[in-house]
Amino acid sequence: MPVIKSAKKKLRKDKKKTLHNQKIRTNLKNLIKKAKKNLVEKTVKEAATALDKAAKNHIIHKNKASRIKSALSKLLSSDKKPSNF
Repeated sequence: MPVIKSAKKKLRKDKKKTLHNQKIRTNLKNLIKKAKKNLVEKTVKEAATALDKAAKNHIIHKNKASRIKSALSKLLSSDKKPSNF
C-alpha cells in the first residue's frame, strides 16, 4: 500500500479509471458479439463507432479497432458465418 499522499490519490484515481475502462471494454465486446450474430448495417455501425471511441481513449489499440472493423465489414458484405478474429 502507498504511504505518500500523492500515491494514495493516484491509487484511488487508478481504481476509478480501471472500472470505467472495464465498463467500456465489456460494452464494446457485447456490441461486437451482437454485430457478429446479427449482421445488419445498423449493428455493425454501432460496433464501429464504439471501436473508434475506445481507440480514441486508448482503451484498445487503433490498429486493433481497424482490424475488427474491417473484419465486420467483410462479414457484412459477404454474409458469411463469423470466424474467430
